Amino acid sequence: MAIRTILTQDDPALNKVCHPVTRFDDKLADLLDDLKETLTQANGMGLAAPQVGILRRAAIVLLEDESMLEMVNPEILDQRGEQPGWEGCLSLPGMWGNVMRPDWVKIRAQDRNGQWFEMEGTDMTARCFCHEISHLDGHMYTELTERLYTAEELDEILAQEGEQANHPKRERRGRRRR
Repeated sequence: MAIRTILTQDDPALNKVCHPVTRFDDKLADLLDDLKETLTQANGMGLAAPQVGILRRAAIVLLEDESMLEMVNPEILDQRGEQPGWEGCLSLPGMWGNVMRPDWVKIRAQDRNGQWFEMEGTDMTARCFCHEISHLDGHMYTELTERLYTAEELDEILAQEGEQANHPKRERRGRRRR
């Protein structure tokens, strides 16, 4: 396993649609393992293959129980409701945006062996599913927010609103980004 370099917003790879994974082999397993190690080192909540320069439909999401879900060729099957919330991204360090996402999302994906599965997520998990799958389609959360805020600006906004306990950088997972 290796820690890979995370690309930043200006890299053109982040704006490209990823190719489906068709070979479920050691190369894919290595990529998934590297994504997990890179995500852990970066203290994030999710990481997609294009964020490390690999244009394949693979991503990792940290679940509520702190386990990591591998998603290969994921797609959103259904979504319901709306939830506004602050999002950050490992490819846009130090910046945050208020983004509207569904409350509930149902996905379909393959595991590292090519077996299909379905999974539902609510709240932060639903948000992470949408965020990472958007990366696979060449999109970033910056397209969905009116404005980007620095961490300091976000701290000030949340302090004024009395929501410091709900700050995305201070939730039970610590300083994690998608």
